[in-house]
Amino acid sequence: MKSLSSRQLLRLILVIQALAALGIGLAAVNILGASRWEGLLAGLGSVVLVRLLINANNFFMSARYASPTPQDFRIKPLAALRMFGEEFTASMLQSSWTMPRARPCTRIYEESTQPPVLLLHGYGCNSGYWSHLTPRLDAARISHATVDLEPLTGDIDDYAPRVQQAVERLLAATGRDKIVIVAHSMGGLVARAWMRACGSTRVARVITLGTPHHGTCLAAFGIGINATQMRRAFRDVPPECAWLRDLAQGEDAGARALVTSLYSHHDNIISPQTSSELPGARNLAFGGVGHVALGRNARVLDVVMREIAAASDRERAY
Repeated sequence: MKSLSSRQLLRLILVIQALAALGIGLAAVNILGASRWEGLLAGLGSVVLVRLLINANNFFMSARYASPTPQDFRIKPLAALRMFGEEFTASMLQSSWTMPRARPCTRIYEESTQPPVLLLHGYGCNSGYWSHLTPRLDAARISHATVDLEPLTGDIDDYAPRVQQAVERLLAATGRDKIVIVAHSMGGLVARAWMRACGSTRVARVITLGTPHHGTCLAAFGIGINATQMRRAFRDVPPECAWLRDLAQGEDAGARALVTSLYSHHDNIISPQTSSELPGARNLAFGGVGHVALGRNARVLDVVMREIAAASDRERAY
């Protein structure tokens, strides 16, 4: 039996949410005597409340395993509230609007002088995750493509051939020799697994956002082979699972030097947050940004665009 794609799964969840909201609304009208408008608000409000609680639980769970937040990155209560609002908004819009409608796309700008960009999403997502970065790439006339990593709960190593095909197509379409990969969360591990399998000679830069390079304790609550491959123990030494250790051992200093790891000290999925620090890579830390919001936060995307431009400058230098 063919497994559901993330698009199909998200649409199914939306249907379940709609039915739950309808049931609650009807109960409010028929049992509690509420008006139709009050019933509608009760139904929709219940769904929003559940989603709020899920987001709050993510922050609570990540705090249990969190790495110490450096003084320069500590935030005040109002900033924490804004961060929670941004993360909730990002997760709601991505899961309820952008990703259920998204399909992989390719944009080619023949006049572009910069390496093309391949976008790799994270666990449980699809190419729709990049709805805030692709307009920036379009505005800069940078060729780019998105890819859906399927099956949804598959082996990370098995995604490498799909990435290789996307790389070959994008390089052939642009006539370029090297590519920039921008990857969120699990997508960064997919990029590293692809380099281990296919080499890094065609890589100008790999830019990861909130990638659990050393695993995350919250992966224990995920399902699928890929969730198992991202697991990190809280007290074990070493904390990384065997797959992550094998991935690290299969890399040399040259491959690590191609990576820029962007991460947040307030990530609510990657915990401990410093798990995103990759030795030998360029590690850039942020504060006050949640996990899903990394793909839409203006500060983060500004740095992503600068790293893409820097990769182009380095390629021309050689």
